[in-house]
Amino acid sequence: MKAPLPVAALVGSDSGHDRSAAFSTRPGGPAMSPARTLPTVVVLAAGAGRRFAGMTPKLASPLGRASVLAHTLEAVLGSGLPLVVVTVAPLVGLVREVVASRDIVLLPPVGSASREPLGAGYSIAAGVTARAQACGWLVLPGDMPRVRPQTLQLMARAVGQGAAPIACAQHLGRAGHPVGLAAEMYNELSRLSGDQGLRRLLARYPSFPVETGDPGVLIDIDTREDLERLIAAEPAFSVRQPVPLGQVDQA
Repeated sequence: MKAPLPVAALVGSDSGHDRSAAFSTRPGGPAMSPARTLPTVVVLAAGAGRRFAGMTPKLASPLGRASVLAHTLEAVLGSGLPLVVVTVAPLVGLVREVVASRDIVLLPPVGSASREPLGAGYSIAAGVTARAQACGWLVLPGDMPRVRPQTLQLMARAVGQGAAPIACAQHLGRAGHPVGLAAEMYNELSRLSGDQGLRRLLARYPSFPVETGDPGVLIDIDTREDLERLIAAEPAFSVRQPVPLGQVDQA
């Protein structure tokens, strides 16, 4: 078995952004740790975004009153699910504005002495191994600012039902993200590396589609044109005023 990723570091805890407090699973019930009862959302925020032509990194680009990544993170926070954000040094400050430092995994820069083949697969493995005790994981790219909190909750329930080891979010029959993975997939996920991603696992293991009714599962920001189309489609995104840190943007 491949050893856990030694070069991916958990950022130290802080007290300023505690977004993962224990909560009750039913009214009046005892508080329970979400990390043990719900899948963890693994937010991928380490990609170079090479197709995005712009002076500002893709995930840091403004989208209305917040950045692309901040919108994605606020959706996860709004779902109430535990999360871990896999990122790199240039973006860690942006992530810290929204989530607790203990929920951040910092990857080494490309070309570092680790000699690890960094990429989507490596990021997924780093996030999963950082939350190895979770009952499952939802893999969500950080450039999906329109996914709804309710969609993440729906996918968490699908993972919990265990109809298949993999659950795929879709809208009108088209597959998107997040992808839900049961705890039994841990060994496979922890071995991912490079740009391998989830395609091999989707081809190898049974999966079932989850119709979400959410067009946001198909909306990712790969290019500057993608961002401009989203701004044009939703006029509220043309307002570029900063949103207070940690406040959910209602646009």
